[in-house]
Amino acid sequence: MNDTGYLYRVSAAGRVNLIGEHVDYCGGKVMPCALGLKNTVYVRPNGSDFIRLSWSDLPDEVTLDINQLNSYRSLKHARYHAGCAALWKQAGHRVVGCDLYMECTVPFGSGLSSSAAIEVSTIVALAMAAGEAYDPVEVALVAQRAEHEYAGVNCGIMDQFVSANGKAGCALLLDCNTLAHEYIPVELGDCMLIIADCKKPHDLVESKYNERREEVELALKLLQKRLPHVNCLADVKPYELEEYKLLLPPVIQRRAKHVVEECERVRLAATAMRAGNMSAFGQLLSASHRSLSQLYEVTGKELDALAAAAQVHRGCLGSRMTGAGFGGCTVSLVKRSEEEDFKAHVAAEYFEKTGYHPAFYVADLADGIIVEKL
Repeated sequence: MNDTGYLYRVSAAGRVNLIGEHVDYCGGKVMPCALGLKNTVYVRPNGSDFIRLSWSDLPDEVTLDINQLNSYRSLKHARYHAGCAALWKQAGHRVVGCDLYMECTVPFGSGLSSSAAIEVSTIVALAMAAGEAYDPVEVALVAQRAEHEYAGVNCGIMDQFVSANGKAGCALLLDCNTLAHEYIPVELGDCMLIIADCKKPHDLVESKYNERREEVELALKLLQKRLPHVNCLADVKPYELEEYKLLLPPVIQRRAKHVVEECERVRLAATAMRAGNMSAFGQLLSASHRSLSQLYEVTGKELDALAAAAQVHRGCLGSRMTGAGFGGCTVSLVKRSEEEDFKAHVAAEYFEKTGYHPAFYVADLADGIIVEKL
């Protein structure tokens, strides 16, 4: 692609969630980081009523009429972009005809949130084409709505929020109920974060993601009969769940137990990270994976095999699935001196168990949105 004529290069980050899984849509706190893996959009206004889309890795070219943005929900590659444009316009912003050229380094189907990176970068690119300022929090909220309405995934706010608001070298401790957030420096000492992709693509629309949301919503509804002060499942204290757990059918009880205990793990993980206690942090990662596997049942044999291979390695302090599950990635806390041996060990063990070859990424913690004038 020739940069000539494009006015801006806009990128938004994929993410790795360190801990706090499947609690964002329950009003809990999460602890994600924005990654150096990004979706990048080159943008220029074109003076027409059409948004013209093209990609670095696809032969497709798609044209969207800015006056008919609600009619593109069935598009294969451009529905996210159409949804973002439609909802950004619906929110009162100018959407003008423009050319958008996309490059993405976030692996698709990996659980590192390529969809949020695409949504956030598209909205900011549309704002730049129209000469408008943007608020990263509003961008995240509109992007989340696009995921709900155009992709059919009833996701929480975490992915879009960290894609838009991430900060290099930091984890974002986000209260998904209030959007209050703080940045915690990720200072790992002699450790590093290694992401392993199980190479089994997942599809959240066809997975049990939405089913899990329905299950925890039922748990909240049943618990509110005895706990009327509770507004979201993350507000339920462990002793309250223990007292009233018999209100819940066994499966719903397990789902609620994961959410309540995972919220406590996030609190402890933030304390451990601030104190530089990597041993405690690693133990919390592994405990989170056990809960996601046994109580929330969103891992599957591939992610369980990846985490198990990592956890037994001498250089690994802890490992867990990250993202929605049903395929995707693990994140492991590993001694820097053991990086290559860790990768070789995990790859061999994982291939023996599944027949898949994993891919590894060292977590490079980056800013969320980056806008560059060309």
